[in-house]
Amino acid sequence: MGLVNDKRRSRQNSTEAGVVVATFTEYQQATDYVEKLIAKEFPAGSIAIVGNNLRTVERVRGRLDYGVVAMRGAMFGAWLGLMLGILFVPQALSSSESLLTSILVGIGVGMLINMARFALARKKRGFISVSQVIAKDYEVQVPSDLVAQAKEIAATS
Repeated sequence: MGLVNDKRRSRQNSTEAGVVVATFTEYQQATDYVEKLIAKEFPAGSIAIVGNNLRTVERVRGRLDYGVVAMRGAMFGAWLGLMLGILFVPQALSSSESLLTSILVGIGVGMLINMARFALARKKRGFISVSQVIAKDYEVQVPSDLVAQAKEIAATS
């Protein structure tokens, strides 16, 4: 058991300081290359995709104000009210009034909670954004003892 774990550890350490067998400008190209290697029975645990020259890109998706916050809270509250109404009010399925009441209460509570969170936020921003890390290039690395095998597979594909 110890021998297997030691072998895995040494394989992982050698991958961290692996030899670059290919470099790509797009992440999808790097993953396609790795897929080719794995399809030819290359040991998957020996491959690393390393991104270089990282940068963060934040894309603004829209404006954020009390109206948007209230609407999002209402939508979440409606779903929550519906689920809780179905789960905890046995007659909700037979009575549309009690189910509607649960949804309306959920809408109100969701709006209030979301608006309170927005009002109390220390770093209030006026926009919604999505952030991602992007690399300038991606290197596929393998341990030095598997470089020849990786290059042979890539050449035949």
